[in-house]
Amino acid sequence: MDCQVSALLPLPALHASHAGTWLRDREVTRGCGKGDAVMAAADTPLLLLNAPLVATRLGYPDLSGLDLLELFAFVHPARFAVPTPKGLAHALGLDEPGADDAVPAFLQAAAGKLIATCESADWPEREGAWSTLQSLVRMRWPWAQVLVPHVRKPERAERWLFARLPEWEEAPERPAPGHVLIEEEEVEGRLARLTGEGAEHRAGQRRYAREAGAVFAPRPKRGVPHVLLAQAGTGIGKTLGYLAPAHLWSEKSGGTVWVSTYTKNLQRQLRRESGRAWPQSRADGTRPVVVRKGRENYLCLLNLEDALQGGFGGRAAILAQLVARWAAFSQDGDMIGGDLPGWLGTLFRKRGIAALTDQRGECVYAGCPHYRKCFIEHAARASAQADLVIANHALVMVNAARGRDHAQRPTRIVFDEGHHVFEAADSTFAAALTGAEAIELRRWIVGPEKQSRGRRRGLAARLADVASYDDAGGAAIEAALDAAQALPSEGWLQRLVEGVPAGPVEALLGAVRATTYARDESGGQEAGYGIETEAAGLDGPVVELAAQAAGALAAIRSPLMKLGGRLEAVIADPPDWLDGQGRARIEGARHSLQWRCDLLAAWEALLDRLGGPGDPEFVDWLAVERSDTREFDVGLHRHWLDPMKPFAQVVLEPAHGVMLTSATLKDGPDWDAAVARSGARHLDAQPRLSEAESPFDYASNAEVLIVTDIQRGDVPGLAGAYGRIIEACGGGVLGLFTAIRRLRAVHGRIADRLARSGLPLYSQHVDPIDTGTLVDIFRDDPAASLLGTDALRDGVDVPGRSLRCVVMEQVPWPRPTILHRARRAAGGGSAYDDRIIRARLAQAFGRLIRSKDDRGHFVVLSPAFPSRLLPAFPAGTPVIRCTLDEALQRLASGVSGAQESAEAAADGMT
Repeated sequence: MDCQVSALLPLPALHASHAGTWLRDREVTRGCGKGDAVMAAADTPLLLLNAPLVATRLGYPDLSGLDLLELFAFVHPARFAVPTPKGLAHALGLDEPGADDAVPAFLQAAAGKLIATCESADWPEREGAWSTLQSLVRMRWPWAQVLVPHVRKPERAERWLFARLPEWEEAPERPAPGHVLIEEEEVEGRLARLTGEGAEHRAGQRRYAREAGAVFAPRPKRGVPHVLLAQAGTGIGKTLGYLAPAHLWSEKSGGTVWVSTYTKNLQRQLRRESGRAWPQSRADGTRPVVVRKGRENYLCLLNLEDALQGGFGGRAAILAQLVARWAAFSQDGDMIGGDLPGWLGTLFRKRGIAALTDQRGECVYAGCPHYRKCFIEHAARASAQADLVIANHALVMVNAARGRDHAQRPTRIVFDEGHHVFEAADSTFAAALTGAEAIELRRWIVGPEKQSRGRRRGLAARLADVASYDDAGGAAIEAALDAAQALPSEGWLQRLVEGVPAGPVEALLGAVRATTYARDESGGQEAGYGIETEAAGLDGPVVELAAQAAGALAAIRSPLMKLGGRLEAVIADPPDWLDGQGRARIEGARHSLQWRCDLLAAWEALLDRLGGPGDPEFVDWLAVERSDTREFDVGLHRHWLDPMKPFAQVVLEPAHGVMLTSATLKDGPDWDAAVARSGARHLDAQPRLSEAESPFDYASNAEVLIVTDIQRGDVPGLAGAYGRIIEACGGGVLGLFTAIRRLRAVHGRIADRLARSGLPLYSQHVDPIDTGTLVDIFRDDPAASLLGTDALRDGVDVPGRSLRCVVMEQVPWPRPTILHRARRAAGGGSAYDDRIIRARLAQAFGRLIRSKDDRGHFVVLSPAFPSRLLPAFPAGTPVIRCTLDEALQRLASGVSGAQESAEAAADGMT
């Protein structure tokens, strides 16, 4: 590594990986043991990169020091760096270290570069740095005293963050879109414009775009939208394929198109691709393209203010200061998948990031002093004027179900990653009466109790002016506060364990807990997993407790409904003191009240069914949620047997055109399951069906290897297989597991050995790094490999050599839950299971070949892989059943193509 000695920060530095530990004083780097490293870190602050990860490597959770990621977040807020030596080197324009023993010197150079930036006259993020640093000095942030001599005091006092953020402006409501027809020739012309001159003309993409254009035609009658199910194989170019007609229709009609995704990765990709069609901003400064997410993704300025003014203590207070630095430079305030580095929250261990968002739906809207600057309100207003809104499945469904403004509900929707719509609907339209959910409702109604801290305010505080003006409204608030005492309070779970519940809802939850443990036959109790039982055949005392709890819930809902009526009356006949902000606050309160009333009604409906016959449209069960034997929730659950029925009613019927698209939408040649999982069967119309096959040559560029000599349950053999596969591939392996315990066991057995060979191994549920950052690290290093679970099976886009082998530890059988059993019985038994498994295999295989130049292997470590699952793989892909040794030979020699694979398969059969 070529670094000038003068640029090094003369502080000791420590680097630890699975390959070893290296410590450097001012000039000399030496290898050392973990104990020596821990002692050195305890004696003096050391330069580190990602302290929680180093602590995990050393087995010393209390490790602290001068973390360069924290310094980077201070110097360059709202800028991302892959949190590895290589990634930090690229972000800072330094040479990357050549080996582990060169990393400590690199850390000194990187620290020197960051500090030199603070002294530079053209430091772009200087504003606010000096004021933030003064606060960090008082908090004894380890970097503060190092930075003080290098961050000069500004000539003028710096404005507080909340004075610097821009305010949103009111805008007139956008007119309803015009009803226009877009011709196929126009769509093809727009597609050609977006792909650009000289781009490859793909017949499949052109046909796909033409068929997508039909979704934007005027609908034939009310409640019957145009519905298109479009399967588009990887490489078709489906993003531009549907953006072309969307852009054309929006331009001609003046309307808004919503594109919904399931993963944040695709949202980022869509934002980039949309730049081909729409500019960053219009002439008037408004944005034609807006990314929308749920409220829980955005920074809540009121929560941040509370944290900065003493609501956070210790390390969390330092996090709040760094987040405030980021907020001043953030594009949109998106904390989860936006321009806040995903690794920042993990440096502080506790859930500090979540505490700075609106996780509980507590927003007071216009009652907030930062309402005019709120990131969420900025996004909501911008989306109302946008041509394209990039959202996610859950937000689209929630917005359709309980959106505050009916005029802003999406009517032209493209569901990309459409195979996840069923899953998202299942979650959105479910009901769960659990201790955690019930105590949140109590807190929303009652507000802070006893010694609880924070800005939480109950109904009485949020609507004090209404209560003083309207006697009936005040009485409803008081009645709701009294009734809410029946809900669980702090310490509810401990009281359940001790058998001393307080109140009717806690008493019911105690009976649910006892019944679930008594009936459990899953073996989950001993393994530490969550347990569940059907909500059927319950004892009389349990049914009686359910009736009492339902009565208590009804007693809460009644005054909340009355309060909603009184708020509506105040809006209809406003008093003199009700200004625009007050009106907006009351509208927000009405929206929140309706949401809670709907929630209570769903809980009551669930309880009312416990003593009688089951409702064939729903699946009900009792559950105790556990993690590593620790209980964290208890409750009753209700899911629709077919969640696409409410989806069709709430989302599809009000829409004019809806498109569901994915590379894995249907099962083989059969469209029946895809149609059923789209909700189209609940409409008075037949959906249009479209299929565009991938242009990739899977026969020549991919192989499926089914390894037949790794026995199920043989963890040492499984770990050995993973280690040898990664060595044969030279890294670039994505390992997918169906159980976290096996993942951890495999990682623990092979990580050190691989690292000593220059093959770093990262893992979900082991490394203290968020999933998105793990994928960024994996993508950035062709020698790295990554182990994970379901979150990595879909939505991971790693083209090129960084991903050249996908390994599944076994066939991804569905978990035999009560909900799955009910849907399996209704969906055709084992055929239903097979459809799920083939879809999972297809999604996992889809990670492998992301561009026409990609080549790689898909390995399944299963001696009894059923042949009926093979249609999950693209037609023509060679499938070879072989031993591990034979598979290793093929991995080491690369993909050989269909002909040689066929010959090898034939040899194996003889």
